[in-house]
Amino acid sequence: MPFYMYVWTDELMEYLLLHDVSADEFEEVVGDPDSVEQSRSSDRLIAFGITSTGKFIACVYEMLDDITILPVTAYEVED
Repeated sequence: MPFYMYVWTDELMEYLLLHDVSADEFEEVVGDPDSVEQSRSSDRLIAFGITSTGKFIACVYEMLDDITILPVTAYEVED
């Protein structure tokens, strides 16, 4: 599993919680995704994966450099 540093703010973590996703779940999926795609609308990366709590989530983020990730949003994906 690769090592990443995440740029977290209190506001961003609160925003994720509005979507019922924790920072830990975000990092879990981005660190070991089932798949990664590029958004057609924003060109940002989207990692998809199942958390240890059993949720299938999408995590949108930007790579600031080789190891630094700026989280943007995350949400649970319906089956």
